[in-house]
Amino acid sequence: MPAVTVENPLTLPRVAAPAGARTRPALAVSTAPTGFEGEGFPVRRAFAGIAYAHLDPFIMMDQMGEVEYAPGEPKGTPWHPHRGFETVTYLLDGTFVHRDSHGGGGVINDGDTQWMTAGSGLLHIEAPPESLVMSGGLFHGLQLWVNLPKSDKMMAPRYQDIGGGQVKLLTSSDGGALLRLIAGDLDGHRGPGVTHTPITMMHLTVNPGAEVTLPWRADFNALAYALSGRGTAGAEGRPFHMGQTVVFGAGDALTIRADESQESRSPNFEVVLLGGLPIREPMRHYGPFVMNTHAELAQAFEDFQAGRLGTIPADEV
Repeated sequence: MPAVTVENPLTLPRVAAPAGARTRPALAVSTAPTGFEGEGFPVRRAFAGIAYAHLDPFIMMDQMGEVEYAPGEPKGTPWHPHRGFETVTYLLDGTFVHRDSHGGGGVINDGDTQWMTAGSGLLHIEAPPESLVMSGGLFHGLQLWVNLPKSDKMMAPRYQDIGGGQVKLLTSSDGGALLRLIAGDLDGHRGPGVTHTPITMMHLTVNPGAEVTLPWRADFNALAYALSGRGTAGAEGRPFHMGQTVVFGAGDALTIRADESQESRSPNFEVVLLGGLPIREPMRHYGPFVMNTHAELAQAFEDFQAGRLGTIPADEV
């Protein structure tokens, strides 16, 4: 981890918060509980227990793995529906195959991202390819759910395949951190992901002892999740480590620092930073549907049962 990197970060554009920027404090740190998803692959529920007011427009995020599968063990999900939001799958290690009832599909490998806008609804499946099932191997990634405003919930579904080579690579002012900008804007640089809800999503690799302070839109919320390693968040240096999420307060800059000593299994501090413009609408979430009212959730279930969210392709039945 990770697949997308450079030999010399100092060759990349550098970003830094402007002088006088107000660094956001770390309001809270929570530890993700573990569970299982799909056909039984292990996950950490990154946002469990965090109030939606701090998450909006994000709904949930699972860290999938990190797990080393033996031959025959790799697992995925069965066909299932979605409506009313977007799913973002970022793969660090392994391979996943996506297919949906709206014609979207593709293979994502190390460093790739798939961005699926469920909108009015579809069925989809995510599974390891047969070759990986046969061989086994390392599997590690993230899946993020991003809410859609009421005005976009019934839009036509859309699929984006974002190869690792498309991600915008940046570095900190001293070259001590590598930034992979997947979506949104940062200091005049734009990530490849096209979003309906304004957000920023990036993956940081921070060298031991290094610190990065980034500009951050004051009207966005801000979250940091540690994929591996340990360090601190905010100007006050609040500790957090692998499997923990930081909720930041108000300000227009974010600071992340890596501890001098890291784990042997991961020599750097790996962090996902997220921010978005809160939608500030009622949100009702049940299973695979995210709507504004209970009545809309009931309608989504009715539409799914009636086959109005799509059908499984004939060659998959």
